[in-house]
Amino acid sequence: MSLLIKKGRVVDPASSTDEILDILIEDGKIKRIDKDISLKSAQVIDASGKVVSPGLIDVHTHLRDPGREDEETIESGTRAAAKGGFTTICCMPNTEPPVDEPAVVEFIYKRAQERGVVEVLPIATITKARRGEALSEMGRLKRAGAIAFSDDGNWVANAHLMRRALEYAKMLNLPIISHCEDKTLSQDGVMNEGYFSTVLGLKGMPKEAEEIAVYRDLALARMTGSRLHIAHISTANSVRLIKEAKQRGIKVTAEVCPHHLVLTDREVTTFNTNTKVNPPLREEEDVIALREGLRDGTIDIIATDHAPHSLEEKELDYVLAPFGIIGLETALGLLVKELVEKGVLSLMQLIAKLTINPARMLGIDRGKILEGAKANLAIFDLEKKWKVKKEELLSKSTNSPFIGWTLPAPVECTIVGGEIVYRRR
Repeated sequence: MSLLIKKGRVVDPASSTDEILDILIEDGKIKRIDKDISLKSAQVIDASGKVVSPGLIDVHTHLRDPGREDEETIESGTRAAAKGGFTTICCMPNTEPPVDEPAVVEFIYKRAQERGVVEVLPIATITKARRGEALSEMGRLKRAGAIAFSDDGNWVANAHLMRRALEYAKMLNLPIISHCEDKTLSQDGVMNEGYFSTVLGLKGMPKEAEEIAVYRDLALARMTGSRLHIAHISTANSVRLIKEAKQRGIKVTAEVCPHHLVLTDREVTTFNTNTKVNPPLREEEDVIALREGLRDGTIDIIATDHAPHSLEEKELDYVLAPFGIIGLETALGLLVKELVEKGVLSLMQLIAKLTINPARMLGIDRGKILEGAKANLAIFDLEKKWKVKKEELLSKSTNSPFIGWTLPAPVECTIVGGEIVYRRR
């Protein structure tokens, strides 16, 4: 059946569109975009007063499948993504086993096709088992469908190995996504090193652990001419280094996570383990710099780093609890509240960071509302608010510091390939 979205405010950064339009969807694709379309046989979605955007794209999701299905599965993770307006998510390779063999890439695609409700694109490891000792078989992984390479959770500390990885990825025309953290500096740390780590008596993770790694990887990207994407940057100096690298023509893109734009290390004084993330929550000056980096284009992408953990693990002592929080369901609301409503970004700029910019970094034909394009869309309401309730989360895990927050812009409907995969009750 045809699907007709009526009178929505279509916001599409790829075409600089921001106007009230109808969208007709047939056979999973956008058939027509116009001012007043009528088709008696079509199923109609009344989007009056609502925003219709390209489906959001998350370049940094942990689905835990295979290996830790108690924390998240491809089924539960994609349902959480759909609730958040995401239609394409890229899953990180630190699963059990890791995504370092074509068979694991193929497993993820198969499982996503069978049980997922949004598109899942696997990211494969840079090195075998993410140990930083030998390169994974990148060519075979690409042929199996890997869309990028990352040892997320680990930095490839061996500079020679990282150089070779960048060179191979350049031949394959795929990006390297680097988790920049020199663990010889951050080892055993649990929060940002600074005033609050001293007051709380917790081992700190200095900003320099990130910045040294960022500097080295930028130098290698310049040396090889390869595409480098830096994951979850968190410090003012990282923003400055990336800005200077872009000005010098280095092929670098960068992402930031919603929690690093909203929270500071002051939150750790509650000892709520849902404030324990890696990179850690930083200081107010870093939050300001990250927001400015988004505004001036230094930071291209916002990614969730959705990292589910079981209640039993997160109820451990702060030092022992694992790093990570979930983020797919709260990202859009948090970003509208903290960036759009506070005038940091326009709605158009925000949607670009969540749609066309990720698509361009990955080299995929997504993130735009165009006749003939795949009908991946999100519909959300800027005039409504919703409360983040633990019992209403669709993720298998509930490790979020935003439980109880009231957020704007609930997603009313998510469409993938012309199929409605989520509808708000």
